[in-house]
Formats: sequence, C-alpha cells, structure tokens
Amino acid sequence: MSLAAGTHYLAIPGPSVIPDAVLRAMHRPAPNIYTGELREVVDSLLPDLRWVARTRHHVAIYIANGHGAWEAALANVFSRGERALSLSTGVFADGWADMAEAMGIAVDRLDFGKRAAIDLARVEERLAADTAHEIRAVMCVQVDTASSVKNDIAGLRAALDRVGHPALLMVDCIACLGVDPFEMDDWGVDVMVTGSQKGLMTPPGLSFVFFNGKADAARDRADCVTRYWDWRPRVEPQGFYQFFCGTAPTHHIYGLRAALDLMKAEGLERIWERHAILASAVWAAVDAWGAAGPLELNIREARLRSHAVTALRIGAPHGTALRNWVSENAGVTLGIGLGMASPDDPNSDGFFRIGHMGHVNAQMVMGALGSIGAGLAALDIPHGRGALDAAAEVLAGGAQGGRGGARA
Repeated sequence: MSLAAGTHYLAIPGPSVIPDAVLRAMHRPAPNIYTGELREVVDSLLPDLRWVARTRHHVAIYIANGHGAWEAALANVFSRGERALSLSTGVFADGWADMAEAMGIAVDRLDFGKRAAIDLARVEERLAADTAHEIRAVMCVQVDTASSVKNDIAGLRAALDRVGHPALLMVDCIACLGVDPFEMDDWGVDVMVTGSQKGLMTPPGLSFVFFNGKADAARDRADCVTRYWDWRPRVEPQGFYQFFCGTAPTHHIYGLRAALDLMKAEGLERIWERHAILASAVWAAVDAWGAAGPLELNIREARLRSHAVTALRIGAPHGTALRNWVSENAGVTLGIGLGMASPDDPNSDGFFRIGHMGHVNAQMVMGALGSIGAGLAALDIPHGRGALDAAAEVLAGGAQGGRGGARA
C-alpha cells in the first residue's frame, strides 16, 4: 500500500515547481508571432530580467536550455585557440569547460573538488602568473547544482582587479538566479548565463545571456560566433523575428511574463530572504538526523551553501533506496546524486539532493522533510531525532524576525 496518491511534489533542483499562474498564462491559443501583443510582452520582459540580474546592460533570450546559454556565451567572446581559465567546483563547471574545449578553446582548469568553494588565493596566483594576459576569460558557476556549493563572485572580481588582469568574468547562475543574491553590475560580472527552469519558475526551454559592453567588444573579434548564437541581433533587432532567430517561443514568453509578475510582487530581497530561511530549515533537519547516523551535508560551512539546492551524503546504497522509497510511498521526488560518486560508488547510490528553489514555501519544505524522515525510519537507516522540530524552529524564527531567524 502506498501513500503517494495525490499531487506529486518534485523536490529536485530543477525543473522547479511551476506556479499555477504560469501554467494558466501558458494555457492559451497560439498568438500571431509577427504583430500584436506578443511583441509588447517581449519588450516588457527585458527590463524585468535585468531587474532580476541587477544589471543595466544587455540580455539576449534563446530558445535553449542552460547548455545553449553556455555555448552562446562562449561563441560571442572567444576565437578558436584562445585561452580560458575554468574554476571547477562540480560537474556543471566541468561541463561548461568541456563545451569550450569542444569549440576549439584552450582551457586551463583549477579544480577545487566537490566539497569546497573556489580558493581565491589560488586563482589570484594563477592570474598573476599570466603576465602575457593569454587568458581571455575566467569561467565559473556561482552555484554548482551537483555539489550545492556557492562561490564568492565579488571576491573573484576583486582577485582579477588586484592583479590587473583584463580577462572577462563569466558566471553560470543557472541554478541560483532569483534564489541566491546576485549583483551583476556591482560585482563586476561581464557575462552571466541562466535558464528559465529554476528560480525563474518557467518550464525548461528558455535560456538567457546577460553581457556588458566589455564583453560585447570581444564579440568584434570572436570567430566562434555563428548566426544562431550571435547575441547582437537579439538585443538590437531590425525586426521582431530576429529576437529569436526565427519563430518565437510563444507560450514560454507568456509563462515567463507571469513568473516575473510574481517575482516583482514579492520583491527580490524578500525572495532571497525566503530562500535563505527555507534552506536553513533543511540544514537544521539534516544536522539533527546526522547526529546519530550517516547523513551529512556535502558542504560543511553554511556560508558556502546555496539557498537553491542542498546536496547530501548518506552512503551507498542508502541514497538510492531512500529516494525510491520517498517517491513510491510519499509522492516526493528527490534529486539524484549527480557527479558526486567516487570510484567505489559509480552509481551515486550514496548521495541525493533536495531542491528548494523558486515557487516553494514552508509547508512544501516541511512536507518533503517529513517524507524523508518517514523513509529513514521505514528503511531502518540510523538517524538522530528531532529533525522536524529543528526545522520548524528555524521557520518560526524566520516568520517572526525575517532572516534573523535563519542560519544562513
């Protein structure tokens, strides 16, 4: 007998839960793609996307997932044979670097493992050694969705500035835009990429590349750029058709408009605060469970953890067994342990992830945590007690005093 009947909760780190308002906005007949309201809706998206990214600069919209945004960003700033510095803190930073190499870009990699953030001293040392300024760009993720580590982007810009290195700073915010604080202009980011399916609460299919004038100047000499990925027609179109290099993603546009309306109504700082409190509740529960069992947070220091996703270690085969039990018996899908496996655990059986991004509130998080607790008990996995009480205490403090109640 299963208790999973009813609305299933997808508690993975993207695609995130889609609000009913977004689904309603998309449930409509196809519009005219040449004239009429669609053009006005697209025009309204651009300032609000810049608002989320905290930038006054350009944003290009693509019909693509996050990998498409990676390629678009690379294509517009690199020529074949030029050099990039990739800062690896998980599988997605590695994936972006792999794509760059496939495009003919020479990539130097600094690997910081899967349980640590970028070591700024090592980066500064590497940049200082590049006296010929062969490195055209530094590439990193703000949050790696696999490891759940959060990197110090402002500190990275400061490291570049201290050694006077002219490299572009390119940041992947696919996991965390609209969840963790991000300040594109104030932090000196030249290129930022993201997708629609996480903090922006819209189905997968749209990706975005934000870029400033310094990055656009690199476009003048980039020989990797192709007609489809070229960002200039998308930000300086001669006609609406050029916004998307063809047919517009009509229903995604309406969905994104509804999602941005929700975000504007809540306010960006309040969105950041909500996610900080919800993430802290998850961490409190895990700390309680881990006091008498194998469960532990992948990132030990709270200040280095994302508010969008939490990666967990529990040991094989408990990760897969727990995920399966919770899905089949409680109606909650947890994220797989992506790219975290060691040679003795090739299937990531000892890992899982909890997504808490976008359209998520306290009762959803408590429901997911309660389901995990039931799974731990049902599978006789050793664990400490009081996890839900610890999470509830964080939520109660957050509701009363805002972020002061969270352990962020």
